[in-house]
Amino acid sequence: MAWLRTAVALIGFGFAIVQYLEHLEEISGARAAYLPHAPRYLGLALISCGILALLVSIWQYRWGIRYLWGEPYGPIAGVTQEGKQTPVIAVAIVLIGIGLFAFFAVLFRLT
Repeated sequence: MAWLRTAVALIGFGFAIVQYLEHLEEISGARAAYLPHAPRYLGLALISCGILALLVSIWQYRWGIRYLWGEPYGPIAGVTQEGKQTPVIAVAIVLIGIGLFAFFAVLFRLT
């Protein structure tokens, strides 16, 4: 769950940086930016890091569950292959979709 929180923060912060700094340039009387595309590239990089963190979180979660299903820990962990699964993977997949939408919205300036 910490991976998901971190990934959401990266995606949200990347999107917010792009929105804030691009709207800041539209203020009358503001100087022209030294690097006008830097906020967009930084936002895309942060959003990409968030998506990558979500992919890593899915991999780590699946590895951990397989480890708990293993011989020495299965009976004490209470996790069985037929057992109840948590919605972590589903939430991560939805967040990947949101991250990809944010990435392409920033990339193609849809916002």
